[in-house]
Amino acid sequence: MSEANGARSRGETWLAALTGTDGIAAGGPRSVRVADAPLGDERARWLAVVPDPAGRFPRARSGEVGLDEAWALARRVREAIAGDARGTRRPIVAIVDVASQAYGRREELLGIHLACAAAVDAYATARLLGHPVVALLVGRAMSGAFLAHGYQANRLLALDDPGVLVHAMGKEATARVTRRTVAEVEQLGREVLPMAYDVRSWARLGMLDRLISGVDADAPSHEDVRRVRGALGEAVADARSGPRDLLRRLASPASRELRAASTEVRRRLAAQWDAV
Repeated sequence: MSEANGARSRGETWLAALTGTDGIAAGGPRSVRVADAPLGDERARWLAVVPDPAGRFPRARSGEVGLDEAWALARRVREAIAGDARGTRRPIVAIVDVASQAYGRREELLGIHLACAAAVDAYATARLLGHPVVALLVGRAMSGAFLAHGYQANRLLALDDPGVLVHAMGKEATARVTRRTVAEVEQLGREVLPMAYDVRSWARLGMLDRLISGVDADAPSHEDVRRVRGALGEAVADARSGPRDLLRRLASPASRELRAASTEVRRRLAAQWDAV
């Protein structure tokens, strides 16, 4: 068990439910779980970051992506890339329940930005080489941790559950930065869609490919697991048949309506770049 009180994190729960293993691998931190297990008619590489109260970096003991976690993710993804260099590129499934990137003096001194960038680069490389990369959001998907673990996926799926939260900052950090109370931050999220934390609001921005309803996020039943596995399999098939870039996130009807400014900024930047 990851938590000090013996309860599993959602990432750990869903990795075990979907793969039948705890994913503890030799030669890596216990906070990064990896399994090669079936998904439909093929085998996939499954990855999750989970809390480890005994982790060597105090700032990365509660489900954060720290130095060890980011480098381990990069290594495990690149193992799959190398292993499939002469064959069919296996799916890579990122099970996402991450609190944030690890903040601390040690992390800054030892290059947390480089570690997280290595994880991002590994996932992006896998996607561009033809690995169908799918992220399943089962809990928190916060700040740089989500960027390092999951955001580079071809397809983004999420459980429709109040505990699935997506944002650039935690509520407490946002409150400090904006000099508001947490209650005021929550109210702001109800008024300004991009400031919201709940997954339904995030889905309205057009980046989510599927919101899976009617599933117990904390204690999934066999039927819950069957449904989620089916959704993941469909996402893998869809990713294999589509482009390998991420432009679809700006092409959805919701994105065109609510993220028109993002599209316009990209258009202008591209025009300036091409004009040089």
